[in-house]
Amino acid sequence: MVLQNNAIFVDFPNDFKMKKIFSLIAGFLLLTFSARAVEGMWIPSLIDMFYSDMKTYGLKLSAEEVYSTNHSSMKDAVIQFGGGCTAEIVSDQGLILTNHHCGFDAIQKHSSLEHDYLKNGFWAKSQADELPCPWLKVTFVKEIKDVTAIVLEGVTTAMSAEERAKKIDENIKKAEKEAATSGSIQAKIKEFNLGNQYYMLVTEDYSDVRLVGAPPSAIGKFGGDTDNWVWPRHTGDFSVFRIYAGADNVSAEYNADNQPFKPVHSFPISLKPKQKGDFTMVYGFPGHTDQHYISGKLKFYMEVERPARIKMRQSSLDIIKPAMAADDLTRIQYASKQASIANAWKKWIGQLGGLQELDAVNVKKRWEEEYMAKAGEHSEWKAKYYNVINDLNDLQAKYGKYEFARAMFIEYFYVGPEFIQHAFNYYILANKYDQLEADGKLSEELEKLKKQSESFHKNYNKEVDRKIYVALSDLYANYVDAELLPLGFKDTWAEQEAAIFDKSIIMDPEAAKTMLSGFSKKSLKKLQNDPALKLATSLYSTYLNKVNGSYQKFVVEEDKLMQRYVEGILVMFPEKKNWADANSTLRIAFGKIEGSAPYDGMMYTHYTTIDGIIQKHATGNPDFELTDRFFELYEKGDWGGYDQDGDLWTCFTASNHTTGGNSGSPVIDAEGNLIGINFDRSWESTMSDFMFDESRCRNIVVDIRYVLWVIDKYGEAPHLVKEMNLVR
Repeated sequence: MVLQNNAIFVDFPNDFKMKKIFSLIAGFLLLTFSARAVEGMWIPSLIDMFYSDMKTYGLKLSAEEVYSTNHSSMKDAVIQFGGGCTAEIVSDQGLILTNHHCGFDAIQKHSSLEHDYLKNGFWAKSQADELPCPWLKVTFVKEIKDVTAIVLEGVTTAMSAEERAKKIDENIKKAEKEAATSGSIQAKIKEFNLGNQYYMLVTEDYSDVRLVGAPPSAIGKFGGDTDNWVWPRHTGDFSVFRIYAGADNVSAEYNADNQPFKPVHSFPISLKPKQKGDFTMVYGFPGHTDQHYISGKLKFYMEVERPARIKMRQSSLDIIKPAMAADDLTRIQYASKQASIANAWKKWIGQLGGLQELDAVNVKKRWEEEYMAKAGEHSEWKAKYYNVINDLNDLQAKYGKYEFARAMFIEYFYVGPEFIQHAFNYYILANKYDQLEADGKLSEELEKLKKQSESFHKNYNKEVDRKIYVALSDLYANYVDAELLPLGFKDTWAEQEAAIFDKSIIMDPEAAKTMLSGFSKKSLKKLQNDPALKLATSLYSTYLNKVNGSYQKFVVEEDKLMQRYVEGILVMFPEKKNWADANSTLRIAFGKIEGSAPYDGMMYTHYTTIDGIIQKHATGNPDFELTDRFFELYEKGDWGGYDQDGDLWTCFTASNHTTGGNSGSPVIDAEGNLIGINFDRSWESTMSDFMFDESRCRNIVVDIRYVLWVIDKYGEAPHLVKEMNLVR
């Protein structure tokens, strides 16, 4: 054995040497492969494309057990929850698990000072105690099929972008109508790969969903903003609901006589020990990714759009958080709103950090050089694809100010001062009174506004919103080009503060109720001159007249170029494993349980335990508060058989490619058992919406054994665990 340049070489006889070398190379390649995270969110109906890769990673199921339209499969236990999250069925009585933050709105709506489920948690002791959530629905995917030929029928290259879009829209509406067979069975066609492919999802909605259980926020939100998007993590981010159905197990609106839904498949739950390197699959509804952004757009997001949005949300949070800490009613009122604002805010900060760390813009530029070089290899490719990247970058430079103005409008109008959206609800009454009266719909509109006003003011603190208005109006006025703002807004927003918050009828719940109860044509002028409504109307109409038209023109032109750009990738790089960007449709991601080393000198283990909860609490940070009951149970050390070698795992990380919408997704082992609930990514991973890095990207999962321990031991609801099929 000799040492050369710090490498060890072993001198063997020739035949033995060659066999050993091949063996070592194979072992090295296997080791390298096993350590790689897997990029991609794959369409389940195309499972034959990636099934062999999943088998190589350790999957022990057949392709049809994962996805089938002919018999029950795992897809039948995966549901879209509330339109924006994922959930999974875990019993033959329609019991479902999702994240605490996905169920947070329902928990908040059922909470009050008398029944503070946010603070104390909630556990239904019987099905009769489960709380109806009539605003919630869950969606099953029955089938996914390629309808590209149908959608593009009659579309020609001679068509303008507008003509092409119109024809595609006509084809989509016709196909969706023909495929929808009942009120609960719907068909939705979505574009994939930037309009190069189209798939139809046949779905079924169930709308009687009830809250069954939720841990207190000290468990379900443990770590708060401090830990959000961060590893190591110790959050028990789960909540429990149940689907109910009418006669014959069909979808039905809420009715006390409805019975628990009977699924065709539910996930067994594994209590087996987990090991680093174990296969993992995430099955869910990832929301949105933008892997194909060209360098100019990515630079715009990194240097202009994201920093401004972060600043807008930071300013709101700096006002909301101390107000919540000072008053329990404000805490309940703003719990869901604060969580929503903070979630994207912290994600974007990590996203920017990751993209900067990767030197993402230059990575994109190098890829664009490769793309153009490839296009130059053939005259047909050159004519069609060579200039598309430069055209996209030029388009971004030309229309960037409109895209930015739109982003700022969204942050200000929809995420900023709450009164703006509330006031704008009165727009139809103020401007279409005669039409409402002629159509016999005036009473209906007045009743709707009364309910909206009551609901709004129940969760509203005027002084908090007043401070947000001052902070964000100043930012909005300075970020957006003056020509794209309401006339005089930059100089008058401060003057309008007193009138809006002290004199507006809309902002006074009792005055608004009185006005609506006796509303007549004589009331119109007073409503039309209400300062809150005037500002909201001015903001909205200015956006429509000065921003939206140019932005929509930009979108149409950009979509046409992006369709051609991605077509070039599919045509010129057929060996590349291309996956379609996430678009809130059912997808599969796979990888392994593993830690990461995102920074020099830092090595993250792949799991955390309950001991870390106590250690974090000891720091005194209010985001790590715990209940007395949690301490009592911890001191007893009774893990109920949910531990692994004496340690109760709380969370673990895996190398699955996930994004928003994957919240609540089942994390599944090689045999199809549920081992955890996906709830987050590490901060170092959030840039995976734009660019995936296999060495850093990790999804964060609450261990199913910790979930069961909380339900069984903390929540004293073992009857829920008994419903489940536990695999030991």
